[in-house]
Amino acid sequence: MASLNKMTIIGNLGADPEVRYLDGGAVVATFNVATTEKYTNRNGEKVEQTEWFRVELWNEQAKVAEKYLKKGNSVYVEGRLRTELWTDKEGKERTSLRVRANTMQLLGSPGGGGQEDGYNEAPRQQAPPVQAAPERDRPQPQPTPSRQQTSPVAAPAARRREPDPVPFESNSGEDDLPF
Repeated sequence: MASLNKMTIIGNLGADPEVRYLDGGAVVATFNVATTEKYTNRNGEKVEQTEWFRVELWNEQAKVAEKYLKKGNSVYVEGRLRTELWTDKEGKERTSLRVRANTMQLLGSPGGGGQEDGYNEAPRQQAPPVQAAPERDRPQPQPTPSRQQTSPVAAPAARRREPDPVPFESNSGEDDLPF
């Protein structure tokens, strides 16, 4: 049977990426991405729930992240969820989750951050999308494209607002089922 481990995240950076250059020439960038869900609960109270994801990028992607990503930027990340085991200062074994990204794209304008509601009106420039090639197919490092080589600017997006979710209420009547 086939299996799939795929994470897709669109959110905002909580801080500038931390970039490390390792002895063997590898580069790793790590950063936190926040996703926020807003809804109204049963009592009519507005609720805002934020989830944080730890993301890591390697090599060329890490260099692009170092150059383009800043705190508050909206970013699209796609990758695999990884479990890490480690020992804390008190000697206790801990587990944490991390997204090892293979695709990353800056959304909106660099330095402009994200809009308050998560939608961008008119991006001025976008970082080039970066996708990791399989290890055996990875090309030699190439210089990052200049502004003239980037793709055309997207048309302004209409501001959209998702409706608030309707709370589920069950009457526990099985005879109400449509099948």
